[in-house]
Amino acid sequence: MKLTTKGRFAVTAMVDLAMRQTRGPVTLAAISERQHISLSYLEQLFGKLRRHGVVTSVRGPGGGYNLARPAAELSVAEIVKAVDEPLDATQCGGKENCHDDRRCMTHDLWATLNEKMHEYLSSVSLGDLVAHQSGKPVAVIKHFRSPEKQSEHVPA
Repeated sequence: MKLTTKGRFAVTAMVDLAMRQTRGPVTLAAISERQHISLSYLEQLFGKLRRHGVVTSVRGPGGGYNLARPAAELSVAEIVKAVDEPLDATQCGGKENCHDDRRCMTHDLWATLNEKMHEYLSSVSLGDLVAHQSGKPVAVIKHFRSPEKQSEHVPA
């Protein structure tokens, strides 16, 4: 499975936006500074997010971006898809021509992974990610680290 920087950064920026939009439109410059993502890269991503109806823009002084719908109604899959990020673990892009123009022996494995990945990312909303950042338990987001690993990352 390959989820590139484009999809990761889009989701990160959207969480940042969702956490702060109650105070009015959020600027990309502010997101860029907080998340250490290039402003020009954010401009490209938010252009795509706007065209797909995920965010709205407000021009002028005090302008920036807002969510187009409540965070609970926006899935992570929708955000990733809006920035043209393919969620495909197959080598063939689903065309079944992976091995000498034939279906490879593991095609069904990777195709099923695609389905599960899309199913999972569709089940996680932007609202879930915001709640998780606020320290609230979220059923669809689970910690898989062992207790020893978790304690290593706790700030002193």
